[in-house]
Amino acid sequence: MKKINKYSAVVLFIFSLLLCNLSCEDYLNKAPEADISEKDVFGNFTSFQGFIEQMYNCIMDPDKGGAWNKYMFADETLNNKPYNFDYGNYWGNEAYFYGTNVNVASTNPRDRRIWEWAWYGIRAANLALEKIEEEGLFVGTPEEKNHIKGQALFFRGWFYFEICRFWGGMPYINRVLDPTESLITEEFNRLSFQETAKLMAQDFRAAADILPNHWDVSGPGQATIGHNMDRVNKFYALGYLGKALLYAASPMINEEATGTNAYDPALAKQAAEAFGELLKLADDTGLYKLQSWNTWTDNFRRWNNQKTGGTECIMTPTIYDRGRVRWSALGATVPSSFGLNSGSDADVPTHNYVKNYAMANGLPIDDPASGFNPNDPWTGREPRFYADIAFDGQRIHNSLGDDTYAQLFTGGRHRAVINPPSVTGYYAKRFSGIGPEFTTSLANGLQAYVPYLRLADIYLMYAEAVLFSPNGTPKATSGNYTMTAEQAMNVVRNRAQLPNMSAEYVADNDAFFEEIVRERAVELAFEGNRFCDLRRWNRNGDPRYLDKTAIDFDRGTDGKPINLRERVIVRRVAEKKHNWLPIQVRFTKQYEGFPQNPGW
Repeated sequence: MKKINKYSAVVLFIFSLLLCNLSCEDYLNKAPEADISEKDVFGNFTSFQGFIEQMYNCIMDPDKGGAWNKYMFADETLNNKPYNFDYGNYWGNEAYFYGTNVNVASTNPRDRRIWEWAWYGIRAANLALEKIEEEGLFVGTPEEKNHIKGQALFFRGWFYFEICRFWGGMPYINRVLDPTESLITEEFNRLSFQETAKLMAQDFRAAADILPNHWDVSGPGQATIGHNMDRVNKFYALGYLGKALLYAASPMINEEATGTNAYDPALAKQAAEAFGELLKLADDTGLYKLQSWNTWTDNFRRWNNQKTGGTECIMTPTIYDRGRVRWSALGATVPSSFGLNSGSDADVPTHNYVKNYAMANGLPIDDPASGFNPNDPWTGREPRFYADIAFDGQRIHNSLGDDTYAQLFTGGRHRAVINPPSVTGYYAKRFSGIGPEFTTSLANGLQAYVPYLRLADIYLMYAEAVLFSPNGTPKATSGNYTMTAEQAMNVVRNRAQLPNMSAEYVADNDAFFEEIVRERAVELAFEGNRFCDLRRWNRNGDPRYLDKTAIDFDRGTDGKPINLRERVIVRRVAEKKHNWLPIQVRFTKQYEGFPQNPGW
């Protein structure tokens, strides 16, 4: 019988280099010198699932790769140090995207990177899909086989999605490659994102058709019942089926593929149907539902080392070392004077981004009927504003002397005295939890994770996909789900204690889409969606999103701001070439047919 030897592992990058001959002993805890047969590894459900587990370990935690990374590359935040991306230097954050060796046994979330780990995961998925079909190798029930195959199909599509949303289309390798075979064939030529996404969609569709609704309600999941929240299921596959198709339909990506700077209605329709299928399944099963407003922050953070996500988050990063969570969530987002490993960075919300938050009546602040007072900008805003944004005078600590209340006016303690200060006049709360209850003791038990996919995002993507489907309007549905695009938006707004959309924003498709853009900015703030959204909408270089600003002001005798003035700190550089990140030069020289992205 064929053997797999630990010391025969071949680590290759970019197909020839990134085709790891996987070391199964790492997952079966065998001695280094032991030989393991393929039957030992792939012969039954338990051992095969052990092989699958390494793909979960390849999921990057967006906020922890390389420690305190700036994973928000658009107009959301500023730092006391310039962001390379703001100056158009997309080479400048290579340490976030590229790493070195892949060690799936590592429990350190800081060593995960997208590029190497995703290619590794694709190779592992292809090997799993080959072995599950190999005659006479796997012995198990049809349900067990579907669990294995479904996970592998999902991960192949998902790792491709992670690569392609930053670097664009890639060759879609759906088989195990021999390290000695030539790559100079049509099979290995780069595809457009749209072409690659259609192949991702095939994998996501196939996965959705055979995965369980949830492992807790499946036979193979009974051995780990109650601990299956993070295992890939049908909702994962349907969510990313819709997301891949919506991205493929979007203007920038459609323009790259067809020359038309507009949505592809047919792909938008397919995306809407995938989201509709997921939402109907959620309604029918009750397995996923929006958190209540009172527990909304459970999507992002919890105290006392409790798990985040609740009933709303479909996919979150794999949890490795809980001890590193506090460093990443608090390290660069709370005042350095809190003494919580704050280091030398201060990532804070920009004033331009804060303006996306509506008034309590649900109207955007630039609507004349909203009641917004530019001389009293933090009064009467919507609940998510107060949940997300710390501004001058707010209590940001339970009791810490001069640091109990935010002093963010010009020249104030948190604006000019501590080092580093807030450069914009704000702090972010979503993942740090600063506020009246915040203490060092609580912070020591903080768990905070950036979700990859949650139900609120599905509702908003459903509304967008329906709107741009053939004959789409805010009153239209996907056809397989009865909810209209307008109703989907209102579900998310109502949870945030806002009224339904005003009639003027529903009567016009363009106005409705602008509300989708704004609603995504608020509901998904600081979750890493904005950079991809602006790019896929062909708005990364739109002047409306280029200026990153601060709010300068003095504090009046009544504690209110006076002499307010908005100040541009930096104007982002975003040209056509910034649609995609540059690929490291060493990878573009591996073989013909794998060129650098345009402009780089």
